Amino acid sequence: MAFRIQVTTSLCDVESAAWNALDHGGSPFLEYGFLRALELTGSVGARTGWEPLYLLATWVGEPGAAAALVGAIPCYLKRHSYGEYIFDFSWARAAQQVGVAYYPKLVVAAPMTPATGPRILLPHADLPGRASRHEIALALVAAVRELAERTQVSSVHWLFTTAAEHSLLDELGFLPRASFQYHFHNPGYADFDAFLASLTSRKRKSIRKERSRAVADLDSATFCHGTDIGDAELDAMERFYRSTCHQHGGTPYLGRRFFHVLHELAPDRMRLCVARRAGEIVASALYLETERALYGRYWGCGQHIELLHFELAYYQGIERCIRGGLPLFEAGAQGEHKLLRGFVPSPTYSNHWIRHEGLHHAVARFVAHERIELEHVARELSELEPYRQD
Repeated sequence: MAFRIQVTTSLCDVESAAWNALDHGGSPFLEYGFLRALELTGSVGARTGWEPLYLLATWVGEPGAAAALVGAIPCYLKRHSYGEYIFDFSWARAAQQVGVAYYPKLVVAAPMTPATGPRILLPHADLPGRASRHEIALALVAAVRELAERTQVSSVHWLFTTAAEHSLLDELGFLPRASFQYHFHNPGYADFDAFLASLTSRKRKSIRKERSRAVADLDSATFCHGTDIGDAELDAMERFYRSTCHQHGGTPYLGRRFFHVLHELAPDRMRLCVARRAGEIVASALYLETERALYGRYWGCGQHIELLHFELAYYQGIERCIRGGLPLFEAGAQGEHKLLRGFVPSPTYSNHWIRHEGLHHAVARFVAHERIELEHVARELSELEPYRQD
């Protein structure tokens, strides 16, 4: 085939327009702006344990012609398992117990971001006379295997893939693993009241009461985006993000001024839901939005305001999703409390390869049993959904 695959350690070597012209499936987290903001703020890099290794497939045309980017995969050399949200800590412990080195490993994912999206970035259509999307995908997956051999990693982990990628990677020998998150699916509600009307009477009353109490002492809770977001809003989001991490004993994965740099590089994707009281910003939530979905990312509050988290991180997102006619709202990982507020269990996917044969077989047994357990859990959770049965 007349294209070559190379590895680069920074997107500074790639044109943003060429990268974003690939098919991202409506997800913003592997777009140039988000990934480059992580690089520029030191959120990824050798010292963080997220070392970028981008695979680039370029078409080699006529002699002297510029090479065209026709595919890419963002890989990261990892020396820990933090910030992945599809957990393999038990696998690492098992490896340690039998004397097998588990790190470094290779991860294909959007760093620190538990959101589904394409991991094999391809053209939007086949390239007539050149190569098909499928051919490019196969070549890129083979390049990931070669990279794993060259770096001598213990394993390869594809996280939050699409369903189609999940099936392809299974066929190519990567163990399929099942998981789920709570997502809000919009069938086309006319407004927030129409959404409430689809719920049981008890849940409908509960949500109305929560929203009323959350905003009772606020001046406003509104979305701003693009050029409407100023330094004051960005500074507040930075401050709230770090204070929330410290309050909950978490690690602030994002480097200083990440929100400012993201706004510079991808203002069209960035949304902030900002709460004000007595003229001051008291809380905010970061969203990223595309034409296909809304994604809730980080939230923080400068003072305790009862139920405000639900308002800014969930209800405001649902309302914006409905108003914009977006079919999907992903509010992040975990959180059974989302189930009572209109979010339902939705499948997420990952695929894995382990170099050590014994550990590979043990992991295969683990994911097989885990899949059965998750099927039982999903059935039980479906009985708790707040929607009316009629």
